[in-house]
Amino acid sequence: MSGRLRLTLASWAATLLTACALLPLVEPPSWIVLAAFLLAVQSGVGAVARRVPLARPLTVAVQALAALVLLTLVFAREHAFAGLLPGPDAFRFFAGLLDQGGTDVGRYAIPAPLSEGIRLMLIGGVLVIGLLVDALAVTFRSAAPAGLPLLALYSVAAGLSDSGAAWLWFLLAAAGYLMLLLVEGRDRLSQWGRVFGGASQGSPGEPDGARVPMRTGRRIGVLSVGIALVAPLALPTMNGGLLDPAGSGVGSGSGGGGTISAVNPLVSLRDSLNVDEDRQVMSVRSEAENVSDLYLRIVSLDDFDGTTWKPSKRSITTVPDGAFPTPAGLGPDIEREEIGTTISTADWYGQDWLPMPYPPSGVDIRGNWRYEPVGMTLVGDHGQNTRGLTYQVRSLDVRPTAEQLADASAPPAALERDYTELPDSLPAMVSRTAREVTEGATNAYDQAVMLQDYFTLTGGFEYDTEVDVGSGSEAIARFLREKEGFCVHFSFAMASMARSLDIPARVAVGFAPGTPQANGTVAVGLRDAHAWPELYFEGVGWTRFEPTPTRGSVPEYTVPETPDSALPDPARPSAAEPSEPSAAPSESESCSVQQRLLDGCASEAPLATLPTGGDGPKWYAVLGWVLGGLAVLVLPLAPMLWRLRTRSVRLGAHGRSEADTASHALAVWDELTDTAWDVGISPDESLTPRRAAARIVRLGRLDPEAAASVHRVADAVEQVLYAPQPRPMAGLTDDVRRVAAGLMSGAVRGMRLRALFLPRSAVRVVWAVPARWAAVRDHALVLRPTWRRPSRQQG
Repeated sequence: MSGRLRLTLASWAATLLTACALLPLVEPPSWIVLAAFLLAVQSGVGAVARRVPLARPLTVAVQALAALVLLTLVFAREHAFAGLLPGPDAFRFFAGLLDQGGTDVGRYAIPAPLSEGIRLMLIGGVLVIGLLVDALAVTFRSAAPAGLPLLALYSVAAGLSDSGAAWLWFLLAAAGYLMLLLVEGRDRLSQWGRVFGGASQGSPGEPDGARVPMRTGRRIGVLSVGIALVAPLALPTMNGGLLDPAGSGVGSGSGGGGTISAVNPLVSLRDSLNVDEDRQVMSVRSEAENVSDLYLRIVSLDDFDGTTWKPSKRSITTVPDGAFPTPAGLGPDIEREEIGTTISTADWYGQDWLPMPYPPSGVDIRGNWRYEPVGMTLVGDHGQNTRGLTYQVRSLDVRPTAEQLADASAPPAALERDYTELPDSLPAMVSRTAREVTEGATNAYDQAVMLQDYFTLTGGFEYDTEVDVGSGSEAIARFLREKEGFCVHFSFAMASMARSLDIPARVAVGFAPGTPQANGTVAVGLRDAHAWPELYFEGVGWTRFEPTPTRGSVPEYTVPETPDSALPDPARPSAAEPSEPSAAPSESESCSVQQRLLDGCASEAPLATLPTGGDGPKWYAVLGWVLGGLAVLVLPLAPMLWRLRTRSVRLGAHGRSEADTASHALAVWDELTDTAWDVGISPDESLTPRRAAARIVRLGRLDPEAAASVHRVADAVEQVLYAPQPRPMAGLTDDVRRVAAGLMSGAVRGMRLRALFLPRSAVRVVWAVPARWAAVRDHALVLRPTWRRPSRQQG
């Protein structure tokens, strides 16, 4: 087997092994079989083209064409000529499939169903990466840079997948890349000799120079992969981040210790619920007589840094076997009733925190769950999540009265200190508005009710999921000025204002009451995702308030007992939208009760957190992803961009004086011949400018006007080459543009597209690399200082 064929097989295997990292993203994983076959055909086409042999750029073009034909045969056979050759209908069908795939990617959680759009994106992406790897490693014989497209493919998979077998996919991708390097370097490293020592003992007939590098490469590869796998064990653990938004690593070991990292759960909520369709998240059956107050709480956010709220780093322990401890601050005089609730989650809904009514008094659930005592929440341990679970929760229906809340004593000093802390960066407008709104209040309860009324009734706020309220420490202040937002904005603002009034406050995240069903259950959908503030009152404990208009239900203990109260009905549940949303747009940006019943409201999930930078990816991570995205967009367009820049330089404003007549004439001649080359008229360096011009006119079928322009440019070049003092000729730039227009108009559509996006003349970049490298090397040798020992001779 020849070395080039071995390299072809190695590039195919490396791409396929790296593509395995995409397997956890969809179900079923059968697409990988078809992708492997099509990738093998594409690689085989490249091997045949190199055997002919074809020019390197032409080899890559033939492989790309083969990939397009294969994709047409698999996905768009009914829309192609003879079921094989793609035409306008096929490209329109591909565009529709890709659009459908993009919609499905945003609609479904991982693992997503294998729709046709997603299958095209997966298989097409693997073929594109395989083409780049084969071109770099085999066609251009440079295997090391082929790791970049492999890394891009693996990074996309690693960034989207939360699979616990991430180490396996990394190992497969690393093994594929190392194999590619070993095969490519087998001949190149034959002169290395014995690196690690030992006699060369290979199979009979194999050259010693080949056996030693292979053994050396294997040792280097094993050592490198071993270091990559073992080194992280010696480094400090880092939970959360861009690739782990849910903070899966919540502790270590199987005991009762460990901590929960301070990762914002709104990020994982956004990832799970950022869809257009109001899909059902869970089904709830409760013993409660009134399900309008049945909020399902996931976690509480109590750490406020001025830009966002997030959960503090808390100690976790094993889930109590019996009843949970009494909630903090709940006294014996408060009326309560224990109720049972059975919750069944959808198979696609994966959340690390367990949705439960608050406060829970007991949980019956299977799996690896840990208990956080301060927030009374359950969090999955080492990959455990809520997908497809059915569990029972016992919880307390706490019913304080307004008088009990108004008579609450001061909270403990430690709790007040922790839950009234505000950063110095918070704008003064927040506390000033809180004091103005609560003017005349005599206790903390009255202040809390006034704040709630300010947002729901008297402040003129509107519920709007599409509003942009800014970022950073000014986000809450801008929300108070603009008075438009959704649940996150209302809850964040009220909790911050309550803290400024020395009322302990935090933000709860979960689901508002869902929609009662005929069978007695409650359907909780994506659009029931919600956030609300909880304020602490000694003797009652953490108490829910509802500042978001038209969402959830207003607690009974905040409603004055007067017949003419203008407050919303406290028994009103969170209205659900019909399964088929209205096609007509809403007349108002806010969401009223009537609109929710008739047309439905836009999901608030796409903006599940204030657009701040405090809890999201770090700036350098965002910058890296942005640069990576730009590279993915720019790389396919690089030949076109280089060609446009070259044309602009050649036809620029130079050549207006006698001093640069020669450079201008030669530049426009190069542009003319390259333009002809791009439409299929390859340059012939053996011809004189006059004969080359005649050839371009003949092959390009140019009209008389364009033909005259070609000859004028050729005459200018001949003057530069042969005349003692060439004279400037005006209008050469316009001549070249006229010729280019004639050549393009005479070419077929496919040729015009190729000349635009994949111009043949772009290969000059590759041809110029050796010369430029030699020039740089020579320049470096000239600049390198020469160190000599000073002479000991005395003058």
